[in-house]
Amino acid sequence: MNAPAKTEDFAIKIPDGVYAETVLSVEHYTDHLFRFRMTRPAGFRFRSGEFAMIGLMVGDKPIYRAYSIASPAWDEELEFFSIKVPDGPLTSHLQAIKPGDTVLMRKKPTGTLVLDALTPGRRLYMFSTGTGIAPFASLIRDPETYEKFEEVILTHTCRDVAELKYGFDLVEEIRNHEFLNEIVGDKLKHYATVTREDYPFKGRITTLIENGKLFADLGVPTLDPDVDRGMICGSSAMLKDTKELLEKAGLNEGANNKPAEFVIERAFVG
Repeated sequence: MNAPAKTEDFAIKIPDGVYAETVLSVEHYTDHLFRFRMTRPAGFRFRSGEFAMIGLMVGDKPIYRAYSIASPAWDEELEFFSIKVPDGPLTSHLQAIKPGDTVLMRKKPTGTLVLDALTPGRRLYMFSTGTGIAPFASLIRDPETYEKFEEVILTHTCRDVAELKYGFDLVEEIRNHEFLNEIVGDKLKHYATVTREDYPFKGRITTLIENGKLFADLGVPTLDPDVDRGMICGSSAMLKDTKELLEKAGLNEGANNKPAEFVIERAFVG
């Protein structure tokens, strides 16, 4: 396996429209999950919830994949949350990065999981599975989210309890942050479930929506298109099933150019 390039080894010309940034920290959560932070280019602007194409030089060519930016728009650094795929064209190399290594990033962010793609509402649901929590890691740390919604409910479903830790770390980070804690207050609710281990909250999020347990556990009414808004990010099957449940409840799918009651991100690759 080719090791990721270090900044001092970077003799290859960076293509136009691409940033070359330095890895600042790496945290491995499980054998399958890790997060890393890297420098943010001075001119790079994005909306919380968007994704960017990030990559590495592998051999003499760059390989890119779509990754949600997990840090909020105000952060001076960029954070990403990734799975580890042993044979993945990018992730097999990305999982080996260390502080000081260079990561490439294309200059134009995009994505549908942004506040602008939703019509005004009272309660915002963020439905995520696995690394699909990444765009919501950005949004739950953005003050604008709490300006627009009275209640924010982050759901995160994984196979095993250990895979939930990133979400719990995010909430703890907010609670301990000097200004976020005051802004967020009790508006944020974090609902974590697993599918393979015994845990107080167990089951697929779609099952928990269908049988009403999600709403009973949270002490909120069932989905109401007049007040509830949704964002969905996860596996393709989860996207399809959750979309159907939201539509059944009367919510309509929106987009950047046509805001509505819920949005889906379909761009992510493992």
